[in-house]
Amino acid sequence: MSDQPTYYLTTPIYYVNDAPHIGHAYTTLACDVLARFKRLDGFDVRFLTGTDEHGQKVEKSAQAAGMDPQAFTDKVSKNFRDLASFMKFSHDDFIRTTEDRHIRACQAIWKKLEEAGDIYLDNYGGWYAVRDEAFYGEDELTKTADGKRIAPSGAEVEWVEEPSYFFKLSAWGDRLLAYYEANPDFILPDSRRNEVLSFVKGGLNDLSISRTTFKWGVPVPGNEEHIMYVWLDALTNYITAVGYPETETGDYAKYWPADLHMVGKDILRFHAVYWPAFLMAAGLEPPKRVFAHGWWTNEGQKISKSTGNVIDPIELINRYGLDQVRYFLLREVPFGNDGDFSHTAMVNRMNGELANDFGNLAQRVLSMVGKNCDGKIPTPGTFDADDLALLGQAHGLLAAVRALMDRQGFNHALEAIWVVIRAANGYVDRQAPWKLKKEDPARMATVLYVLAEVIRHLALLAQPVMPDAMSKMLDQLSVPTDARSFKALGEGGALVPGTVIPAPEGAFPRFLDEGST
Repeated sequence: MSDQPTYYLTTPIYYVNDAPHIGHAYTTLACDVLARFKRLDGFDVRFLTGTDEHGQKVEKSAQAAGMDPQAFTDKVSKNFRDLASFMKFSHDDFIRTTEDRHIRACQAIWKKLEEAGDIYLDNYGGWYAVRDEAFYGEDELTKTADGKRIAPSGAEVEWVEEPSYFFKLSAWGDRLLAYYEANPDFILPDSRRNEVLSFVKGGLNDLSISRTTFKWGVPVPGNEEHIMYVWLDALTNYITAVGYPETETGDYAKYWPADLHMVGKDILRFHAVYWPAFLMAAGLEPPKRVFAHGWWTNEGQKISKSTGNVIDPIELINRYGLDQVRYFLLREVPFGNDGDFSHTAMVNRMNGELANDFGNLAQRVLSMVGKNCDGKIPTPGTFDADDLALLGQAHGLLAAVRALMDRQGFNHALEAIWVVIRAANGYVDRQAPWKLKKEDPARMATVLYVLAEVIRHLALLAQPVMPDAMSKMLDQLSVPTDARSFKALGEGGALVPGTVIPAPEGAFPRFLDEGST
């Protein structure tokens, strides 16, 4: 059996009642960056994404489109797979909840919960939002002037009364609180953890987990008049994908519990309260972490279809470039907070940080190597204090970035990389290798070697965020493809003097204004 460490991370599965937007791209991007980082750091990674294809709103969307629900979900699910391909996401599996493997897993966990005595049949009446696939208490609703009731999400609710199976969530409050206390990093960021603690301490009600008013879902085993309520169905996808109900061998034994569920803040309660309760009741381990990130606004305005300001990630990438969009989304705001997208902010980041700071550093250093060192990595002499200080910063970067990535601090990890980029630019200005060419060619060779080696470190560590641009930069350093994992940042991985490098090409274009190059 391999002793290689494993890392299993998941996106939420996305509803197929609409087209993918920047929010979907953002969540999956964060997981993709972390998956790439972990692979480069020696982990056996399992990265899951997919689509949630059951429920009343999917059924209604299919009816509105004049389509059979399965044909509708086939079509819309493909939009999410196409986006994943367009953004070059590196997921290992794309799950659809209409797959046979998922229906088997859902019915298996239902039976486990039933056997444990945590499911009972009763009648349910409550305020239900089709858009959210969620019930709300009267105290959570607001009334409009025309008497409609509105959920905190802005969705209209309707009164639903029907027979329903219930999960005994009320019995799990103390056990959940004990689990949160024993695992303080189970919910991140801390502000979200506090929200969940407050909710659970306020007391939990039993949870309706089946419906009879529509048919598009997983049939309840033993009573096909009921279909499984969407959240028990949807959440089970995370264990479906690792082979549940087979738990003793295979992928489940290898990868579960998941290291990370990445979710938007609007679905945190389902993942941090309902899901661990379902799992523990079924005799399964909860995931190790749920991280809830914030939402994006567009130029200060809430994004919505009605206002026509939805951000299409494909349009954004066609305008600015894939790596530029990946960089901006994870650089602009602390991950977990809400963020505002603006074209001005994006152009400023691309010009100031990518083109000027990083791109110009690599371009001018490698151009000097090409011009003054016969296009070969120079042979360094003895390193002085300034050389050793900069090399020390580069050598310490992996540990710093790793610690930040392990807490999903993507923007802080990028800032740590940029600290070294700015230090390298300061070193260039101090050392002035263009002057050393005449005054001290041997010293110039040392300075350019130090800079080339630092650029190698920077490019290796920035690969998860900007894979294409960093591949190009590593090509320009003639770093072999088998020397691009983080293992190459250790002993024996340094650039070899005398290695021939190609003529440099700019990795990052400058944008003259909003979208012009």
